[in-house]
Amino acid sequence: MQLAYTILYVPDVRRAVAFYEQAFGLQRGFVDEEGGDFATLNTGSTALSFCSLALLDKLGKTPGRPDPSKPCFEIAFTTDDVPAAVERAVAAGATLLQAPEVMPWGQTVAYVSDPEGFWVELCTAMG
Repeated sequence: MQLAYTILYVPDVRRAVAFYEQAFGLQRGFVDEEGGDFATLNTGSTALSFCSLALLDKLGKTPGRPDPSKPCFEIAFTTDDVPAAVERAVAAGATLLQAPEVMPWGQTVAYVSDPEGFWVELCTAMG
């Protein structure tokens, strides 16, 4: 089995896609141009997807909203230059949660939250 995609439920799919393009340099995959209710960004073999809260409401679903003070999961992007990635993300509208820090196992890790409150880890690759 392989992880195909992760979906973030957001109020405005177009705004979320624009933020992730600007903050993290991701490229668009599929975008529902007509309804604006779904989109994917290419991240390698797994896509990062966005679905509108309006579409979920139409489908009878009521997702919880992210709370950056009580995260329940995070998205992680690896990079060779964590401080530069943090600067770019914050300039695009992310909120700094933890400045870059070298962890005891040697990995550099930082955390930001996107405009909706989802946590994003920016880190060097493991090993």
